[in-house]
Amino acid sequence: MILPEPTATPLRGGPTLRWGVLAPGGIATDWVAAMHANTDQRVVAVASRSADRAAEFARKHGIGRSYGSYDQLVADPEVDIIYVAAPNIFHRPLALLAISAGKHVLIEKPLGIDAADARVIVDAARAAGVFAMEAMWTRFLPQTTIIAQLLAEGELGDLKVVTADFGANFGAPAGQPVFDPTMGGGSLRDIGIYPVWFSRFALGAPTAAFARGRMLDTGVDGQAAMILDHATGAQAVLHTTMQADTPTEARINGTRARVEVRTPFYAPNGFAVVRDDERTEFTDGTGLRGREGLSFQTTAIAQHIADGRTEAPEHPLDVSLEILETLDTMRAQIEAMG
Repeated sequence: MILPEPTATPLRGGPTLRWGVLAPGGIATDWVAAMHANTDQRVVAVASRSADRAAEFARKHGIGRSYGSYDQLVADPEVDIIYVAAPNIFHRPLALLAISAGKHVLIEKPLGIDAADARVIVDAARAAGVFAMEAMWTRFLPQTTIIAQLLAEGELGDLKVVTADFGANFGAPAGQPVFDPTMGGGSLRDIGIYPVWFSRFALGAPTAAFARGRMLDTGVDGQAAMILDHATGAQAVLHTTMQADTPTEARINGTRARVEVRTPFYAPNGFAVVRDDERTEFTDGTGLRGREGLSFQTTAIAQHIADGRTEAPEHPLDVSLEILETLDTMRAQIEAMG
C-alpha cells in the first residue's frame, strides 16, 4: 500500500516563540537541547528556586536570562510561552502562575496529579484565552501523523484490539520524585500515561477501565496491567512498570490490517502496516531519535499560536482530562488492592 505523507509541522522556517522554562531538571535539559539543536525556537529565560541552578542551566544551554524566582520569569515581557517541567505536584501551581501573567503554557505530563487538579488549569487557561497544552510529544511525531490519517481513512477496518506497554527499570527510589507520593509519583502517571494515551488516540475514550497492579513500599503504584473497554466492542490491553525494561511496543489491530509501531513506540522511529501478506514500512527520515523527538511539539505549538489557536487540535485539553480520568480510576483500583 502507499502510505500518506507525514503532516508534522516543519522543524525549521515557521513561526518562532520566545520560551521560558520553569524548573530546570532532567526533562527540561533534554527538551531544551532537542529544541535548540533541531528547531528555530529558542529559550530566552529559565527560573529555579535556586538562582545558582538557574544560572548554570542558562550557561549550559546558551540562555540569556536566569532567575531565582518563578514570579520573576513569568513577569518577563520578552517571554511568550512557559514550559513547566517541575515534578507532577507542581504542575498546577506553576501553570496557574504562568496563566495569571498572561503567558501561554506547555505543561509536562500529566497535566495535573488527577483530573480535578488538571481541570483547574484547563478552566484558567480558557478563561484567560491563552494557549495551553499537555506535553504529549508522541502525538506530534511524523509517524503518528501518518497513523492518524490511516485511522481517519478507515484503512485498518474495524478496530478490535490495541496493545501497548511501557516499562523501565528506575532503579533505587532515593531522590526520585516518581517514587514519592507527595510529589505525585507512580508508574501510571509517569510512564503508564503513554500506553493509555496511545489507546485513547486509536480508540477514543473507554467506557470502562480495569487495572491490577502492585504498590511499592514508598507508597506509589509500581506496576499495572490494564484493560480498557469501548462501546464499539474494541479493547485495549496495556501494561506499565517502573521495575523492569520492557519492549515498549504498540499495536493497533483491525479487521483489514494492523499497525505495528517499532520500539520505543513513544519516540521517533517508524512502523509497519501489515495487511494479509503485504508489509508496508515507514521509517522517520528526519534522523531524530529518542528524546530528540521532543522538538516536534514545539514547532506545532508555535504554528498554532500564530494561527490564533488556544488549544492543539492534535491533543486538546479535553483529551488530557479524559486520560487523567482513566488513570484516576485505575490508580484507585490498584491502591485499593494494597
